[in-house]
Amino acid sequence: MIGVFAAISAAVAVAAGAFGAHGAAGPQEAEWLRTGGLYQLIHAVAAIAIMGTARGPAIMLLVGAALFAVTLYAMALGGPRWLGAVTPIGGTLLIVGWLWAGWLYWRG
Repeated sequence: MIGVFAAISAAVAVAAGAFGAHGAAGPQEAEWLRTGGLYQLIHAVAAIAIMGTARGPAIMLLVGAALFAVTLYAMALGGPRWLGAVTPIGGTLLIVGWLWAGWLYWRG
């Protein structure tokens, strides 16, 4: 199931990037969509790459990327600005996922 969620996440990231480039309301909204899409796409690909050997970190990367990106997407589409305070929680989960993966690979 990780692969399914990662593939859907990547598709959403591409759609968000395309919308940011062609349909965003303004430059700030376009930047939020671009940033969210970039982080979501990178971490979807990373999750697919590591899911066979580091399942927990792969899930952490997907959850963190979703939280990070969705809060940016919501603000870009007119959601409340306080969502920007939630975005770093997603970023923290991404950092934890990468450190967890590194620790697992270091352990062998």
